[in-house]
Amino acid sequence: MIMVISFTMIGCNKDFLNIDPTGQVPEETAWQDPALAQAFITGIYSGGTGVNGLGVGGFDEQMLASLTDEATFTHTGRNINTVMEGSASPSSIGWIPGSYSWKNLYDNIRAANLSLEKLAEPKIDTVLANRLKGEVHFLRAYFYHQLLRYYGGIPLITKAYDLNQDYNVTRNTFEECVNFIIADCDTAIGLINTTQMDKGRASVLAALALKSRILLYAASDLNYLPLAKTKFAELAGHPKPELFGYTGGDRKARWTAAKLAAEQVMNMGTGYKLNLSAKVSAAEGKTNYMSIAMSGYSKALGMDANAGSEVIFGRYYNLNVNTGGGVSIAQYNGPNGYHNWAGNTPIGLLADDYEMADGTPFSWSNPAQKASPYTGRDPRFYATILYDGADWKPRNLISGDVDPANQIQTGQYDLMVSGAKTTFNGLDTRSSSIEDWNGSRTGYYMRKFIDPDPKIVDANTKQLIPWPFFRYTEAVFNYIEACIELGEDDQARLWLNRIRYRSGMPAVTDAGDALKKRYRNEKRVEMAYEEQRYFDVRRWMIPQETVGRKLTFINVVGSFKPGQQLANTYRHDNNIYNYTYTPVVNEAHENRKWINKMYYAPLSRDEMNKNTSLVQNPGY
Repeated sequence: MIMVISFTMIGCNKDFLNIDPTGQVPEETAWQDPALAQAFITGIYSGGTGVNGLGVGGFDEQMLASLTDEATFTHTGRNINTVMEGSASPSSIGWIPGSYSWKNLYDNIRAANLSLEKLAEPKIDTVLANRLKGEVHFLRAYFYHQLLRYYGGIPLITKAYDLNQDYNVTRNTFEECVNFIIADCDTAIGLINTTQMDKGRASVLAALALKSRILLYAASDLNYLPLAKTKFAELAGHPKPELFGYTGGDRKARWTAAKLAAEQVMNMGTGYKLNLSAKVSAAEGKTNYMSIAMSGYSKALGMDANAGSEVIFGRYYNLNVNTGGGVSIAQYNGPNGYHNWAGNTPIGLLADDYEMADGTPFSWSNPAQKASPYTGRDPRFYATILYDGADWKPRNLISGDVDPANQIQTGQYDLMVSGAKTTFNGLDTRSSSIEDWNGSRTGYYMRKFIDPDPKIVDANTKQLIPWPFFRYTEAVFNYIEACIELGEDDQARLWLNRIRYRSGMPAVTDAGDALKKRYRNEKRVEMAYEEQRYFDVRRWMIPQETVGRKLTFINVVGSFKPGQQLANTYRHDNNIYNYTYTPVVNEAHENRKWINKMYYAPLSRDEMNKNTSLVQNPGY
């Protein structure tokens, strides 16, 4: 048998294994050579084994955020409507990200199982073999947890199937899947046995973070069947509801296990600026949040490389002069007035959920806030969303001297041209004079994860910002949530306020249900675009009032104040213009709705035909 070993680099040159693709080599020879064995395992991370691997993390052109109330995907015809309008079915599953694809994940699991079989009686150094086995156990656990949270209980496969074998296998229960993932994590922890791993590789801390996440999910409402069935009627009528949660048991014990697992991560990890006893300034809060998103890989002024300590396990990039590298997330999502594609644009529902800087809610019913909605908000708002009038990169690097102010323009404005007053369509609208396509429909653009370095021209330069599969603050949120569910409000507030202090936000004093509501909104804004929201609203069983809402956009109009004018090139100026901001509901782009079957994705008809022992998910 011949095995092809190739992979894409996922770390920095100094941080990660760097071996040129070896072409075709005899399989047994590969597993006798330490470098080749490592290369195969590296291929499971990156997709170099011929399957998706960890891919680009969450930095796909279409992001999971657009299947939530964080964003909408600008470009039609990409099967997102199929999902968000509730019409997905086994024969038309709609868009599913590659990192949640049933086929991709089982291909990855097969590669992991093959590796474990070949390393069972290693022909390379035992210490190296054990570490590689530990990494593979982590990867297999990660792939299974992706399947579990997207589809419910799945078949647990522990061997590498060959051609012409019987592929019929039943789905394991939710509880069996959770136990299997935890066991793989524990095995990984024992075999890796060090925190000194290269960036991009599994570590003891990464395995603990995965364990923390899956135990939190196990304790959640969606996965406690006596409660879930009361809100999810299709689940109550399913022939095997045990595929989707626990039939009973001690919920307090499960929340306690989730709390302890989160504590282990918190005790071993370091995080970033979570030891504060008072809030920082708004400017520092914004910088802190931007630094976390950049993870030490931006050369922009003011970015703190120490914030890279937040990332427990990430997808790193290497810019190779021969093969390229990096990721085009800025091109995918940036403003069309900079020749970008405006892909996953924030919707008004997300923008509106950022509190005022004093910790009170933002409301369009408040006349002062409606008149100036982008003034005095949570500092994280300014680090996450590009809005009308926001300062941004030099536009003249790519579009000429059409915007000396370098500001986002998503509105319509009065402007004097050749002595006559005209209505000027902003350069970042869908009627832009730079590009009249690829414009935001929502009036907003994504800023988070886009390198603010003014020297980077997003439309033609890839960036090196890593994707955070797990970061320290997620474990802190896990701890907070478990504490709330266990009635330990003091501990929950302590850590919730530390997150807020770092961001320049004041302390909360809420308790009970009010604290839970505050926590959920805090996680929403802190973890925006990090693939948390899709799963959180489901496991909290609140999708109807969150992702089930209609899209909201913002219309911005700038009219000359009496006696004021501006000629030729527009700039945002409150001394010259009266601005009006009008939130609008949009059903034309996506007529979003919530149907209970959307708790889980459907198993495709092809997979059901290949494995006749499978049962379909509720509602399909």
